[in-house]
Parts: sequence; structure tokens; C-alpha cells
Amino acid sequence: MYRKPTIVAMDLEGVLVPEVWIAVAEKTGIEKLRLTTRDISDYDELMRMRIAILRENGVTLRDIQEVISTMDPLPGAGDFIDWLRREVQPIILSDTYYEFALPLMEKLGYPTLFCNSIEADGGNTVTDYHLRIGDGKRKAVEAFKGINFRVIAVGDSYNDTTMLASADLGILFRPPDNVVDEFPQFRVCREYGELRSYIADYITE
Repeated sequence: MYRKPTIVAMDLEGVLVPEVWIAVAEKTGIEKLRLTTRDISDYDELMRMRIAILRENGVTLRDIQEVISTMDPLPGAGDFIDWLRREVQPIILSDTYYEFALPLMEKLGYPTLFCNSIEADGGNTVTDYHLRIGDGKRKAVEAFKGINFRVIAVGDSYNDTTMLASADLGILFRPPDNVVDEFPQFRVCREYGELRSYIADYITE
């Protein structure tokens, strides 16, 4: 029996780990930093707002990294990643930054991560962000399909929807109601066990 090689492409924050910016907001008390791509669909608008808030409040890249170092993956995420490794090839496609992600990747066993970069000045103030490529999640999925992988995509927010639409199977994991309402074409899973069962059924069809 032939089974086409499969990649499971996943978002990071909200799917495997808590939202970094919400953790920073809780640590600093800056409520506007709680806004994420679940709230603002325009990623550039969101990031420009975040960078301005950090500068106005004297929050540095090092401050953010210290918050991230205290964070842990979501309960069950590590076991889910371990199961995926045995069954398919998991790849994380994230809008986070390499300068943020290392402590969380260590706790997840260093899965493959495609993400972006943050720029800081000599005083460690965040000054800019750099996307590897616009709409990178969708383009990565299309590239995987172009080299004859079947792709399952898992995300939770607005910025994941083009990735989900381009995949052979798109799944929303613990999305907010507004995303569910706007994108009813995607299956919704709320727990890792449910997500695992749905993926297992799909790859054995």
C-alpha cells in the first residue's frame, strides 16, 4: 500500500505554546500588548503598534527574552509533537522570531522552525522586524506540495488561514469564535487527542 509522504505544518503560538505577546503584556502590565493576530488581521499594523509600544515603555528585546525563558509549551504539546515525529514530518511555520523562539524550541525537542527575525539597536531596543518572505506560511505549504508532499496545516488565527486554504487539509486548533465564524470551511479541533485522531484518520485513508 502506497502512502504519500506527509508534512504537518503548524503554527507555534496558540497551537503548541502560549501567546508570547500576552505573556509580555502580563509581565509588563501593558494591556495593548495583549492584542494578537486573533484581534488584528493586518500583521504589519500589529507589529508596528507593538514596536512603538515597546519603545514608549522602555521594554527591550532582552526583557522579552527573559519572559519567554519562563514559558512552557501548552500541556500535551510535547507528547503531540513526539507522536507526529513517529507518523509524519512536522514543521513549524510561525510569524514569531528566531530571537524569541529558542527557549521554546528547546522545550519541544527542537522541531524544524521557519520564522522571521527581529532587529534591535545597540541599546537592545527593538527597532524593526524582518519577514523572510511575505505570506510565508502559504508559500511554504505550496512549495512542499510542489515537491510532492501531502500537507496538513494546523493554525489558530487569521494569519494562518491562507496556509490552511493552500494545504490538502486545513485544521483550526482552539481558534477564537470570530475566526471560526469567518472561516467555516475548516475543521475545528479543541484538544490534542481530537487533533491527533483526525490527523491519524486522514493519513491512513
